[in-house]
Formats: sequence, structure tokens, C-alpha cells
Amino acid sequence: MLDRIMEQAVRPESDASGEEMRDLLTEVLRRGAKRLLAEAIEAEVDEYLEARKEIRDERGHRAVVRNGYLPQRKITTGIGEVAVKQPRVRDRRPAEEREQFSSKILPPYLRKTKSIEEAVPWLYLKGISTSDFPEALHSLFGEAARGFSASTVVRLKKVWEEEYRKWSERSLSDKQYVYVWADGVHFNVRLEEDRQCILVLIGATSDGRKEVIAIEDGYRESEQSWRELLLDVKKRGLQSEPKLAVGDGALGFWKALRKVFPKTREQRCWVHKTANVLDKLPKRLQSKSKERLHEIWMSDTRENAHKAFDAFVAVYEAKYPQAVECLKKDREVLLAFYDFPAEHWQHVRTTNPIESTFATVRLRTKRTKGCGSRTATLTMVYKLMKSAEKKWRRLNGFDKLVDVVNDIPYINGIRHDITNQELTQTTVAA
Repeated sequence: MLDRIMEQAVRPESDASGEEMRDLLTEVLRRGAKRLLAEAIEAEVDEYLEARKEIRDERGHRAVVRNGYLPQRKITTGIGEVAVKQPRVRDRRPAEEREQFSSKILPPYLRKTKSIEEAVPWLYLKGISTSDFPEALHSLFGEAARGFSASTVVRLKKVWEEEYRKWSERSLSDKQYVYVWADGVHFNVRLEEDRQCILVLIGATSDGRKEVIAIEDGYRESEQSWRELLLDVKKRGLQSEPKLAVGDGALGFWKALRKVFPKTREQRCWVHKTANVLDKLPKRLQSKSKERLHEIWMSDTRENAHKAFDAFVAVYEAKYPQAVECLKKDREVLLAFYDFPAEHWQHVRTTNPIESTFATVRLRTKRTKGCGSRTATLTMVYKLMKSAEKKWRRLNGFDKLVDVVNDIPYINGIRHDITNQELTQTTVAA
């Protein structure tokens, strides 16, 4: 098939410019996409009709049949507009028995592919106004985004608001999250005086896949806001307490966690803690002190981590007591990860699953006034997180999550019975 498309698309001139060759490649891809899409839709219709071939009218004729094609429409994609035609299906049964065929590949009102639609939440959170969307999208996608207008964005926002509402009410009764990451993401809202805080909770399932659990509008990461979120998660069916929660030092979350999920262990985020400690030290010392902090959480055992911890305290306590106190007060919960499989350490030492998703958003320029309303911000954050979720990889050593679920002890990242066996072998050899 590709050979035939190439034969139709390639022109005989051998001195075509680079720009012409790029246009040619786009045309080849567009024609190939059109052909594949048409074949997929035809196969979908054939499967639908085959499943209903036994349905007959009083004369013995098939009641569900093809009936020509619907009007051709264009789908905007990252490689330009692709024109498609969908077969029309006619159901000749009485109205009360009739079915309406709806393609899952090509929904009735689809006009844009996801690659373009996923850009809208990013732009909205960056402060682009609805009226500026056509120009911004045109700059990113060229003619492929020609169909996006201000009214299109308004309609999308309404659809996404309803989508978020249904998602936030879904049942969690079939879920078990071994690890959870929590953070509060702050945004400017043009129509509000206070900055909006979006509370985000992500979990790792027992098979190692990361999922967004909840996204709620909170008030300054307060205990009450986090408690409402955690109670709602519990009310929707999440009965198994997570084994470990990862977050920064915001007291609101930890106070709420201890009341709702009292058995969940606590792990402070080393990225947040490092930033907080360095903020209390002179700039000339920050590079070296950062290396010393890395020595703590990069140590291979808890014992070595404590030694590096004590060394940091000894060097800076006399002159910079505030920096040292900031570190010392969370000593045990900073090192909780040593009681879990070593393969999981890089995942549970920080809130990176949340931080990396919002890194770009948090670098908004000072000129950006932010989103227009709290509801719009919440909806855009939801779309952004769900889009990012598709690209998250499974945890390293996900097969060891079953040990964590079953409370099998680990010492310095190694399963306890393996540790005992190694010690016994060493003693016998000696």
C-alpha cells in the first residue's frame, strides 16, 4: 500500500528543494493516514453488520445493512487535515427495536485529534486567553489548527468540566495503592484575590502503574482541605491504606493523613527538603552543602545515611542553626525509604511524579495573570494530569510490590530473609 501511495505522491523532478521534500513527506503521511483510517472504519462497520446478520425482516431480508456514506468531513491532525468518509448504517427494524450505529474510531463530532487538544490545557494554564487561542495554536501546529476558534475552546472547556465531574465521582472500590504522592500546586486566578491551590494525589497500584487518584480545589494546603480529599477517596471505596505516602513538609497533609490513614508510613520529599535547607544558607555555601545533602539520601544503607547526616550537622550547626534545624526535625521520615525495596527508592524519595508534570507550568512569566476562574483552573489541571498519566512508566522492580503489600520487612532495601541468609553464610564461611 505504501508503495502505491509513494508512486502517486512522488514527482519526477530530482532537484526538489528541502522544503518541497518535507511537503511531499507530509502528503505521503496524510494519504497513508487517510487510507488506514478508511480501512479501519470499513472493518468496524463490517464487524457491526456481521454481528447482526441474523436479524431479518418479514421478507427474510437483512434488517441492518449499509446505506451509502455519510458526508465527507475533515479531521485536523498534527500532519494537516485528513478527509474521511464513513459508511452509513441503516436499521430497518421498528423504532422501538432500532439501534444507532456510532463509530468508536470516529465519533460523530470528532474534528480534532488528541495531539492538538492536549495543547489547550497547557496554553490555558500559561495564561493564554480564549480569544488568543487560534493564533497560539496556529503558531504551534500551522494550518493543522485552522479549525480551532474561540468558540471551539469554550465548548471544549464545558465538555472537560463535565468529564472532570464524572471522573471525580468514580468508584475506587477495586483499587489498591501501595504508594501515594501528594502535593499542592498553586495558580494565579484573575477573578480571585487569593492564589488557588490545587491538591493532587497520585498512587502506584500493586502492579507498579502510577495513576492520578484525586485532584481537588483546596485552601492553602490546609489540614481541612486535605482531610476532605482523603475522606472522599475513602468514601468512594478505597479501603486499603497505602503503605507509604510521599510529600513535602506541609503540615496540613500529614495531620490529615494520620487521621484518615493512620497506618500509612511517611516519607518526606528530598527535593523540597533540600530547597528549604539551602534557602537558609548563604549562596556561596549552597553548592557544597547540596553535595553533602545528596550524600545522605544517596547512601546505600541507613547507617551510612546517619553518618552523612551527622557530618552535615557538625559542619553547619554552629553558624547556621536554622538550616540544620530544618533538616534535623524530619530526620526519621526523610530516611523511611530504607525500609522498602531498593528498586523503589528513586520513586519514593521525592514527589517527582507531580513535580515534573507541573515544572513547565510553574515557570510562567510574571506577565501571566493566570486562568479566569477557579473552576477553569481545576479543569485544566485535570486534563493536564490525565494527559501526562498516559506517558508515566511503571515502577522499577514492580514485582516486589507484592512484598510491600504483604508487609514483608526490608532492611536497607533488601528483603529481610535474604539479609539473614547472607549473614548466616558469612558467619559459616568465617
